[in-house]
Amino acid sequence: MIKVLIIDTSILCVYLEVPGKETCGSEDNKWNKFRVDEKLKKEAKEKTTFVLPLATIIETGNHIAQATKKRYEISKKLANLMILTADHQTPWAVFTELSILWNTENLKQLADEFPDFASRRFALGDATIKKIADYYNKQRNQVEILTVDEI
Repeated sequence: MIKVLIIDTSILCVYLEVPGKETCGSEDNKWNKFRVDEKLKKEAKEKTTFVLPLATIIETGNHIAQATKKRYEISKKLANLMILTADHQTPWAVFTELSILWNTENLKQLADEFPDFASRRFALGDATIKKIADYYNKQRNQVEILTVDEI
């Protein structure tokens, strides 16, 4: 059994030091660059696989593009992580089963579920991240979603 760490947008923004997104979480669960770095170092040492969902990449890219400074430098960091992920450079891995996540049946199921999710302030990106976690769980992996959101 392998451990899979699915990284959410808020954590990736902290990791990349996106202006205005340098911390996330509540007072009793605050994440900053140091805490994220320490968590990723610990997980890498334990041979955990890091997964960047497409939703996380897109949302983080949007936050970078909307930043007031250092957009180019930070976008280069995200681009590098995207390449590491695409190339499966340990510990990074891409979620390659997009055809399963976005097949007709699953897309209709997501459409059926989304109004309820949205009414509870549960974003569509979060819903897809949860589906990725469910996929890895069914493969009998140990799964953690690194987020401050209630997923």
